[in-house]
Amino acid sequence: MFCTPGPADIILVNEYAYARYDTYPVSPGHLLIISKRHISSIFYVTEDETAALWKLVRDVKDFVDLKYTPDGYNIGINDGVPAGQTVMHLHIHVIPRYSGDMTDPKGRVRGVIPEKQKY
Repeated sequence: MFCTPGPADIILVNEYAYARYDTYPVSPGHLLIISKRHISSIFYVTEDETAALWKLVRDVKDFVDLKYTPDGYNIGINDGVPAGQTVMHLHIHVIPRYSGDMTDPKGRVRGVIPEKQKY
């Protein structure tokens, strides 16, 4: 599903990855950074791909800052089925966050295991 994006789907691109809006966004401006090479895990990327992926994360942040003016970000990768990965093609979520979008955002990355969320 990520291997052959339509030109209209691509928001930003570089040699090794592209960015597109998430089909099921968590918040306005939620984008995905997707590896051009069909691999399933962040642990399979080359050094050049790693640099390109994280450069695109920064570029997406700049794009989203201008268009949506969020107050913060969550950046995440679901790597493997036990971690919640449902599309077996490497992608990084860049999720804009807005003040007041939750009552208490503290510990949200820990929310992947609800019992560990609050500390």
